Amino acid sequence: MGGGTARAAAERRRGPQRPRRRARSMEAAAEAPGALSCFSYNQDCTSLAIGTTTGYRLFSLSSVEQLDQVHESNEIPDVYIVERLFSSSLVVVVSHAKPQQMNVYHFKKGTEICNYSYSSKILSIRLNRQRLVVCLEESIYIHNIKDMKLLKTIMDTPPNTTGLCALSINHANSYLAYPGSATSGEIALYDGNTLHRELQGSQLSSQQGRARLWRGCRHNPELWRGRELGFSAPEKTACAIPAHDGPLAALAFNSTGSKLASASEKGTVIRVFSIPGGQKLYEFRRGMKRYVNISSLVFSMDSQFLCASSNTETVHIFKLEHLTDSRPEEPPTWSGYMGKMFQAATNYLPAQVSGMMSQDRAFATVRLNISGQRNICALSTIQKLPRLLVTTSDGHLYIYNLDPQDGGECVLIKNHSLLGSGKMEENKENDLQPPVPQSYAATVARQSTVPSTSTMPDNLVPWRSAGQGEEVMSRSKTPTLGTAAGRCFGKARSFEEQICESPR
Repeated sequence: MGGGTARAAAERRRGPQRPRRRARSMEAAAEAPGALSCFSYNQDCTSLAIGTTTGYRLFSLSSVEQLDQVHESNEIPDVYIVERLFSSSLVVVVSHAKPQQMNVYHFKKGTEICNYSYSSKILSIRLNRQRLVVCLEESIYIHNIKDMKLLKTIMDTPPNTTGLCALSINHANSYLAYPGSATSGEIALYDGNTLHRELQGSQLSSQQGRARLWRGCRHNPELWRGRELGFSAPEKTACAIPAHDGPLAALAFNSTGSKLASASEKGTVIRVFSIPGGQKLYEFRRGMKRYVNISSLVFSMDSQFLCASSNTETVHIFKLEHLTDSRPEEPPTWSGYMGKMFQAATNYLPAQVSGMMSQDRAFATVRLNISGQRNICALSTIQKLPRLLVTTSDGHLYIYNLDPQDGGECVLIKNHSLLGSGKMEENKENDLQPPVPQSYAATVARQSTVPSTSTMPDNLVPWRSAGQGEEVMSRSKTPTLGTAAGRCFGKARSFEEQICESPR
């Protein structure tokens, strides 16, 4: 009895101590700012969006010394996806509270434009001025961003647990790339604009689009297996690029949609293909000592550089030298003769060996002070100079100078804290001049007040009215397009008036 009483007394003494320790840890977690749950650059790398347990924030990247906070919202907790359309007021948000629901907001006015629900968890979202793509684990939904109408559902895609996909920011082509296999590095390519013409009823345009893409698929049979994937007729416009031996880890288009970069889960080799031709243009070696997880691939806006970051402390920048069809004849010297002999010898070696001999090393590098953290990189022009931007999951933005002539080690010039009290922008549209446009995408991003013929058709009625109780798309209306259901709000207004009012 005495022993039982002693044990009971000891348990009573120990009992209250555990809850107090848990309470202290939860309280500390609530008080601490915590790491970022998600972070992304906009399409032309002029803005940064971050998601936290309390909401999301948007920052302008127009200055090196000063990080201006454009917007902050604490209405949606546990945000794990936040994407901004160029420098417009449209932002797409997904939270852990409702992982199957996508919310589209006009953040400058604080209003919800629409929301959509899907059959499973949303893994990633990509958007340009023509399309909005929602990626689930085994399906992809393509929306018309002008009225959020669901145009196409690509069903039964290979298991894609990370939601890996890439969408060309050039709305003139709207190419979509995603893994074509779960076991190999096959890239599936889908022509978003051809899909648009088919659903609009232009049979001639759809045939021309299929013929054009099919010719591209058969242009180089060794690098691009010209075969159609198993989609339902008549939208058979997808082809596959056998880019790597192992499963894919990263995909990225350049600003015009004419090049596609890819990396596998090994992370040692990065390849660049022409689009839609499918020829392998470049092959860069990140390293041979160890396998890494490539966290981001990004082209510069002028497509001269390609940046790759991973879970290691090194960021690599590769230079895409100008390719010519014909090379000048080397002078009849001993070195020129040996060079030709070496090139001929590599043709008889195994593919792995000859490929290793032709690899190009990094043009510039950065060694971060941290390792093992999630990070994303961007190549941007800020205050008329090329910069490398690296955002890390612990809430920091690092800005480096990039020497476009000599490369080498990039110099850190600024470190911004994203979880501190950022300075809000207030009527700075006239003070902050945008950088000199470096590409087509950088130019059209600032032409938000000038409608174009391809942006808003005359017969298009944008954004349904909530008062009329009209659904944009539901499963019962169009069961063949998948299980996405949503509703749009607000008065019928033009696309530019709704989302292209630049708050910067």
